[in-house]
Amino acid sequence: MIQTLIDRLVSVVTAHSKVTIGVVLLATVVVGTGATSIPGPTEDAFASDSIEQEKLDYIDANYGEDTEDATSVPVYVQNRGGNVLSKESMLATLRFQQTVLDEEAVRDIANPQVPVVDVSNRVAVRLAGDPQADLQTQIDALEQADEAEVRDTVIRVLEEEQQVLGLMPRTYDRGTATAESRTMVFVFEGEPQEAFELTGPVADAQQVLFERINDGEAEDNYFMLTGPALQELQVQATTDTLLLIGPIALLLILIALTFAYRDVLDVLVGMFGVLLTLVWMFGLLGWLNVPFGNASIIAPILLIGLSIDYGLHVFMRYREERSGGERHTLAEAGEERDRGIRPSMQRALGGVGIALLLVTMTTAIGFLSNATSPLSDIRVLVIATALGVVAAFVVFVTIVPALKVELDSLAERFGRDRRKPALGIGSGRVRRFLTAGVSAARLSAVSVVVIALLLTAGGILAFGALDTSLAYEPDQPAQWQQDLPEPFGMDEYEYLNNAGYVQENFMRSGPGVTSGQILIEGDVTTAETQLRMSRAQRTFVESGVAFQRADGTTDVQSPLTVMRVTAAENESFAATFEAADATGDGVPDRNVREVYDALFEAAPDRAAAVIERRDGEYRSARIIMPVRQDADFRDSANAMRDSASIIDAGPDVTATATGEDVIFLVEIDILTDNVIQTLLIALGVIFLLLMVFYRLKESSASLGAVTVAPIGMVVTWVFGAMWVFDVPLTLLTALLMSLAIGLGTDYTIHISERFAQELQRTPDVMAALESATAGTGGALLGSTVTTVAAFVTLSLSAFPDVRQIGFLVAFALLSSFVVAVFVLPSILKLWARFGEA
Repeated sequence: MIQTLIDRLVSVVTAHSKVTIGVVLLATVVVGTGATSIPGPTEDAFASDSIEQEKLDYIDANYGEDTEDATSVPVYVQNRGGNVLSKESMLATLRFQQTVLDEEAVRDIANPQVPVVDVSNRVAVRLAGDPQADLQTQIDALEQADEAEVRDTVIRVLEEEQQVLGLMPRTYDRGTATAESRTMVFVFEGEPQEAFELTGPVADAQQVLFERINDGEAEDNYFMLTGPALQELQVQATTDTLLLIGPIALLLILIALTFAYRDVLDVLVGMFGVLLTLVWMFGLLGWLNVPFGNASIIAPILLIGLSIDYGLHVFMRYREERSGGERHTLAEAGEERDRGIRPSMQRALGGVGIALLLVTMTTAIGFLSNATSPLSDIRVLVIATALGVVAAFVVFVTIVPALKVELDSLAERFGRDRRKPALGIGSGRVRRFLTAGVSAARLSAVSVVVIALLLTAGGILAFGALDTSLAYEPDQPAQWQQDLPEPFGMDEYEYLNNAGYVQENFMRSGPGVTSGQILIEGDVTTAETQLRMSRAQRTFVESGVAFQRADGTTDVQSPLTVMRVTAAENESFAATFEAADATGDGVPDRNVREVYDALFEAAPDRAAAVIERRDGEYRSARIIMPVRQDADFRDSANAMRDSASIIDAGPDVTATATGEDVIFLVEIDILTDNVIQTLLIALGVIFLLLMVFYRLKESSASLGAVTVAPIGMVVTWVFGAMWVFDVPLTLLTALLMSLAIGLGTDYTIHISERFAQELQRTPDVMAALESATAGTGGALLGSTVTTVAAFVTLSLSAFPDVRQIGFLVAFALLSSFVVAVFVLPSILKLWARFGEA
């Protein structure tokens, strides 16, 4: 039935090629217009439904200042060898703020009460003696103060104001008025924006900040790491990468396609099909309003490889049919064997159409298995890939063969012979290479399978040892890349130098960044809970990931630290606090509820930042843990979890570690677990599909099982390569497992389907295997060489993830080719011997 439908479609395409071209081109124009309205990635693209995320959302909703409608943008002030706490430096900062806030884009969305948080502002406000002093008043007060007065005020501010102290680097020595850097934070009203967002009022304000920073008027070095600064890095690194690898990739692709096709016209038609496939995919995404996120980059990567493969199979089978079949070379064919252009294309599409349909279905299934992922961006990728794979099938069984028929007919009317030999047909070196797997199967099929299984076992073991990562920033260009002549030479990225300095010296801050936190729920007013909070804080400080200042102190914020700070300033609260602390260790061990009541009366804002009180009841508490920017997210997440477990072990409370690093670790765990789940689902569904298909078509369900078996080998070999070459398991590399399934299925289906067709022509199993690998293997070789040539060049990219993608795609392609051409023949031989028996 399926074959009948394919034959009818093929008949229409070849008999009415001009109409087919017109209809598909018109449809392409209509569908392609949707590409202009593809939505960008959603803010929660990588958000999970974990308990840790739930607790972080709870904290955001119930604690501290209302940040739901505000964005904080840090600007760093640096003067190595100088002093950014000097009178001159702080005056320059206030004037910089004044210049920026005079700009309409900034003024309109700046927080009216506190537009900027910085040491300079807090010092100037104290000198002015007016908490509501405007910027000009602050500047006047700072100008009129002498150096000693400024120095003393700086020291007092940094001793007494925890929030301002948090803006200083770890090298700052408390009790001094000297530092080589500091942070000032601009506070903007409106919807919160991530660091990478490039549109909206906050983005416009950040652009003004970035432009004023680069005016170069200040003696100190001012820099940002968000908004346009990050965009500039991405654009510069991407441009550098494209200038370097673009020409190389294009040259290698053209060389590889020329090797495979040996015909300029076929190269152009094939690449036209690739382009149409991408237009259809992006157009459908736009029409269906499907966002295109970071993970979705896998979709066009797969489709480029798949489209090149589809084109090669269609063209090579067509060439075989024009020469009279696989057993005849072009020289042997002669005029009498020429079956004509349209009949040959009809026979070719009829033969390869079923394989292309199966590849389309199984590849889509490989990605649809990711629909179980709890990460929304991956679920979106499923849609993009499924649409693209279907588009590739439509393009390469309609307009591409129709265009090929019309162009060949036109060329031959002008006396050009368009008959070309298929790659691998004949008796040359390419054929001997492609049939080497058949030769090995003749010698010892069992040995070939055993070797493949040993490699597979190694890959399975390697999966458990894979590293994990969530890094997406580019690296500094290698020295040889910097030494290249213009326009290919790359410069060092100043952004990365600045980012490295901030990571080493400052606490994490900025849009979308959350500190490590522990949320404590239940009866938080018991003495036992206070004691366990104290132990948890000490455990975190001693973990090695805490942000510590030059004097060894760590700015942990909790009910205990707030009590101690408030007691030092408020005599009435100090009396209540000391009365509740019978042991004198700074931890109340009785009357905790009364202490909390007194704390809210003495310092309500401070108390509300770490204790949740609703309707007179204390519902929860939290501990805020400052983490070093250069700390590994796994180490800091585990340190916070260890601290939380101390509190969680107590009676009547639960404690949950959360924050940026914990959420990242949760997502990595989800990702790792989901890789296995995805593989099992995909392989299981493909296994059933191919068994049913081959049962209906060839009366042999076992042939479907044999076709699926090598796919698992490809996936595990990729795991092994990741371990050998130290490629971490990231979001994108995990998604490449689906790509490996798609490519592996593609290659093995073509060999198995061709083998089944050849078995109908001859009872000789080895002859059928040789014809299948020589005929179909040529197209697979051309596809592999072309796509590998393209993706190998990505290893020159400045982006680690792009380099990893290039390596893994190339390795997955090579593995798929090796398994299909050199291992599958042995499996098929054993199947023919034992399976059919």
